[in-house]
Amino acid sequence: MEEESKQSTNVTAAPKRKVSDRTIAISCLAFFFGMVGMAFAAVPLYAMFCQVTGYGGTTQRVEQMSDTILDKKIAVRFDANTSGGLPWKFEPVQREVSMNIGETKLIKYEARNFADKPTAGRASFNVTPQAAGAYFNKVECFCFTDTVLKPGEDLEMPVVFFVDPDIVNAPELKGVNTITLSYTFFPIAMPAPVAANADVKKASGQL
Repeated sequence: MEEESKQSTNVTAAPKRKVSDRTIAISCLAFFFGMVGMAFAAVPLYAMFCQVTGYGGTTQRVEQMSDTILDKKIAVRFDANTSGGLPWKFEPVQREVSMNIGETKLIKYEARNFADKPTAGRASFNVTPQAAGAYFNKVECFCFTDTVLKPGEDLEMPVVFFVDPDIVNAPELKGVNTITLSYTFFPIAMPAPVAANADVKKASGQL
């Protein structure tokens, strides 16, 4: 009887163990996919955080110009780079400007494609010192915009900006008289031709 009781216990324990293993496996998969989802969500959330706080030298995007101009000068330098083998010459039209804090300024960058075929790029940016990013306001900018240049094509890209007058009240920026705005263009895949997109939609029954 005792032996039969042990066998009965083993029989009932086996399904429970299988259920337990299945539950653990499902939980692990759910955790894995949850972490992947959080990783993708973190990118736009991090970008939003940087835009609001100026963290990492991220500049601010505004819709209107400053209504206060201080009788205090600040120098803004401009830097330009390309990465990933992008065959462009990319540089600022002027390397530096001296301006009043709060004054709205228009400057331009230039890009030229030296390849024998159309190429595309997208620019990222940052400001140094990084703490100045919270006070560097751009009204117009070409950053994060897909740009396509034909072979040998030149393009002027404007940037309209001002330095927030509140910068003079920032303890961490006391004594800072120069800010550097830096852009880097990275290569991206060429966008699909409009005709090709139409053919794909037609083939899939969307047209």
